[in-house]
Amino acid sequence: MDKAKIPLNDLYRHTAPLADRLTEAASRVIQRGWFLEGTEAKNFATSFAAYCGTEYAVGVANGTDALEIALRAIGVTSGSRVVTVANAGYYATTAILAIGAIPVYVDVEISTQLMSIDALNSCLMRGDVRAVVVTHLYGRLADMKRISQLCSEANIPVVEDCAQAHGASLNGRRAGSFGVVSCYSFYPTKNLGAIGDGGGIVTSDEGIMEKVRTLRQYGWKGKYRVAELGGRNSRLDEIQAATLSVKLPYLDAWNDKRRRIASYYTENIKSDRIRCPVIMGESDACHLYVVLCEDRLSLIEHLTKCGIGFDIHYPVPDHMQSTMLKTGIAFELPNTERLAQKILTLPCFPEMIDAEVERVVEVVNGWI
Repeated sequence: MDKAKIPLNDLYRHTAPLADRLTEAASRVIQRGWFLEGTEAKNFATSFAAYCGTEYAVGVANGTDALEIALRAIGVTSGSRVVTVANAGYYATTAILAIGAIPVYVDVEISTQLMSIDALNSCLMRGDVRAVVVTHLYGRLADMKRISQLCSEANIPVVEDCAQAHGASLNGRRAGSFGVVSCYSFYPTKNLGAIGDGGGIVTSDEGIMEKVRTLRQYGWKGKYRVAELGGRNSRLDEIQAATLSVKLPYLDAWNDKRRRIASYYTENIKSDRIRCPVIMGESDACHLYVVLCEDRLSLIEHLTKCGIGFDIHYPVPDHMQSTMLKTGIAFELPNTERLAQKILTLPCFPEMIDAEVERVVEVVNGWI
C-alpha cells in the first residue's frame, strides 16, 4: 500500500467484489428489454420497505426529488413554512424552494450537530408551520422520540431525511420508520449506493404513498390523465434498482465496518486541538466521520502533505448561501455557524484496511 495516498472514499474497491453479480444484474435488465417501472424496481421496493420496517417503498430519480415529492404528498404548497436545519448541504432547502415553500431554519446541538429539540420546540410554539424535515446528519439518528412527540402534539407531520442514514436503528426501529414519510438518496457514495443517481421514499401511510406514486410520474392517476399538480418525471431505473437489490444484503455488514473504523478513530485520535464524535452504536450508520478542529486550514495542509483524503460537509450553512441572503430573511443559528468553521471529514469507508485506518490516526496525531 502507498502510505502517501489514502482516499476519502474508494468506489472501485467498494464495487469490485460485487462486479460479477452487478454485471449479471445489468445484463438481466438489458436482455429483458424493460428499463423503467419493471420487475427490478418492484422487487427492490418490496425488499427495501421490509428492511426499513415500513409498509411501502418506491424508487425515484434522486434524493432531492424524494424530499420534494414527499413534501408535496403531505400537503406542503407554495407559501408553506417548513422547518429544517441549515447544516445539511442545502438539499432539503432545494426541495422546499422547488415547491415555493419557505424554509424555516432551527439551530443544532454542538455535541451531535443534529436538530436542537429546544430550538424546534420554540419554533413550533410560534405556530404557522406546515411540516418538519429532520436530517439524520452523517448517519446519526436524530432524537426521533422527542421530535415526534413535539410534532404530534402540534399536529405537524415529520419527514425524515435519511440520505446518510441507511440502516441506522434505535431499539429495533430503522431510520425511515419514525416519520409519516421518509426519504433516501442512493447516490453512489451513500451507505447503500447505486451506480448512478437514485432515491427512494418509504411510508406506512397508504394515502401518502398513493400521492407519492402519482407525483413521481407527472401527476398521473392513469396514463396521460393528470390528477395532481406538481408532478415530476422521477423514477428509479431498472439497472439502478437491480444494483441496489444486489447490494442491500451487504448493508448491515458495511455499516458495522464503518462503526469499527469510526470507533477506532474516536478512541485513538489524541490531539487536544481535535474533537472527535461520539459513536452512537447502531443508531449511527457512520456515513461520514466528521471531527471539529480549531485550526482547520492548518490541519488540511497537514493532511494534504501526508496524502490523506478529506472534505468539508458542509462549509456554507444554508441560511448563509447567497441565494438565501438575497431573501433578506435572517436566522440566528450560532451553533450552526460555529460548527461550519470547524468541521472536517476524514476517510471512513468499509473497504479501508487496518493499516490505512492506523495511518490516518498516525497522521492526525502528528499534526503539530
